[in-house]
Amino acid sequence: MADSAAPDPATHPQFAPRPDSASLDAAKMFDLSGRVAIVTGGSRGIGLSIAHGFAAQGAKVVVASRKADACDTAAAEITAAGGQAQAAPVHMGDLDSVNRLVDATLEHYGQIDILVNNAANPLGVPMEDITPQIWDKSFTVNLRGPFFLFQRCLPSLLESDHASVINVISVGAYIPAGITSMYSAAKAGLLSFTRSMAGEYSPHGVRVNAIAPGTVDTAMTRNTGPEAMDRMADLSHIGRIGHPDELVGAALLLASDAGSYITGQCIIVDGGFVPPR
Repeated sequence: MADSAAPDPATHPQFAPRPDSASLDAAKMFDLSGRVAIVTGGSRGIGLSIAHGFAAQGAKVVVASRKADACDTAAAEITAAGGQAQAAPVHMGDLDSVNRLVDATLEHYGQIDILVNNAANPLGVPMEDITPQIWDKSFTVNLRGPFFLFQRCLPSLLESDHASVINVISVGAYIPAGITSMYSAAKAGLLSFTRSMAGEYSPHGVRVNAIAPGTVDTAMTRNTGPEAMDRMADLSHIGRIGHPDELVGAALLLASDAGSYITGQCIIVDGGFVPPR
């Protein structure tokens, strides 16, 4: 009878080498020193908080959003706080602009290790009023742009020893969305792509995950008006709106070695807005 002894984790290729638990450095697991991160929509809200968080953990951050002056301000703010950041304006609906973002990052830093697809267009239109032109305006920014940015970054990510992609979606991908149906549908599509990206490229060292924020205090949320904000806050178990900084912990987990065994997943950060599923 063949030997049925369990494989030795120290020598078997299917087991990743791990330090002895006595020498485990939990803080080091979240260290991003030496890594380059692109954060789209990084000049305000959730993206800006994530950019600050990554820089505080040692990453070199490329702040990308549509308005150049906002990118400059955000990068200067991060630098003043002791981090490293570069501004790189991008329009996610323009694939030439997406290509320029990647080229500028590689020209300045020479590598890409982390991609955070956070930029979005929250266009709200009743379904009976959606036109092909409005449809294109929404889906090109919310789905097409993030996919092709991932594709353009992929050669660099495949060269990285710590490659991580984080697609910021929305709890709208899980629930009926009403006036923001296009936005939510695009985010649901990006969630599906997240799982497909993970299945295809995780075996090659590129982890891909998603974060689904609930109601967070951003300009996008404030534009819905105070009554809508109060109503959304009341729907969460915690009973309040989240702060953008409260998304940083999930992003750091997924971007760093602390999340080295996490891929193809979506972390819902919503105060209990969406039932577990």
